[in-house]
Amino acid sequence: MPNAKYDVLGIGNAIVDVLASTAESFLLEHSLRKGAMQLLDAEAAEQLYREMGPGVEASGGSAANTIAGIASLGGTAAFVGKVKRDQLGQIFAHDVRALGVHFETPPADGGPSTARCLILVTPDAQRTMNTYLGACTTLGPDDVDPDDVRKAAVTYLEGYLWDPPAAKEAFRKAMTIARAADRKVALTLSDAFCVERYRDEFQDLVERGVDIVFANEAEICSLYQVSTFDDALQRLRGKATLAALTRSEKGSVVVAGDEIHVIDPEKVVQPVDTTGAGDQYAAGFLYGYTRGFDLARCGALGGLAAAEVISHYGARPETPLHELARARGLLHS
Repeated sequence: MPNAKYDVLGIGNAIVDVLASTAESFLLEHSLRKGAMQLLDAEAAEQLYREMGPGVEASGGSAANTIAGIASLGGTAAFVGKVKRDQLGQIFAHDVRALGVHFETPPADGGPSTARCLILVTPDAQRTMNTYLGACTTLGPDDVDPDDVRKAAVTYLEGYLWDPPAAKEAFRKAMTIARAADRKVALTLSDAFCVERYRDEFQDLVERGVDIVFANEAEICSLYQVSTFDDALQRLRGKATLAALTRSEKGSVVVAGDEIHVIDPEKVVQPVDTTGAGDQYAAGFLYGYTRGFDLARCGALGGLAAAEVISHYGARPETPLHELARARGLLHS
């Protein structure tokens, strides 16, 4: 898109993930809802961390993972997210900057520690996320640099951050600036339980506030309180908002007004960990979108990025996505 320094500016939770394999029985023992995300306070996070198996640390956070995917495709990106000036905060900042991403959100000197997400992966590759938001809850409007928003073709907002009031104000500030600069705004609904908490507000955003919405099947059905995906599609048809909807092994569907594209899934020999699949789908889609690709190719890029990330542990690409996309012919003009 013309005159944009960044393809995408992501605003979201700055989190360090701790991933560990676990048995179904561990989830039952701790009353954890498989495949969902729950918020923990500091004490509960410490207790769960002590009881879970050996973990692997990796920088994460939904929007930050998407930004990492944009960078892996060869795009330009910036990120806004709050960490504390502590060890995990330093890890997060180093990791995101090492990708070539612009990240200048000032770290907090006091208050809660840097956020972490304890991700339990069962043998069927499903992930159950247990998140201590920590310093993320202190993100506010002052952390949003208006110049960065104006320089980004798309500002991408993480639905998880709709919980803290100050972060919500940061989102609204970014949306207003983007609109005034004739830039696009995208929103990921993040989680069906997040949708349940803010259904009316999210519906309003989808109807009037954002240009692009990302959701999986459970999230979009929750948004419209319908029992089938087809019913949700009917609610979206004819709307100005572009919707990119993921359906796991069924691929994805892109809805633009009365136009519907059904995208076949990429083949994965054996899914290892579904953490970050939706985040990487958004990365592939937005990379294509900011280059003016047709919607079907945007969806195919999203599917390719999602397939790469579920083939290994962790929510960020291990194989450069631009190499995979070039091999599949998705980057040819």
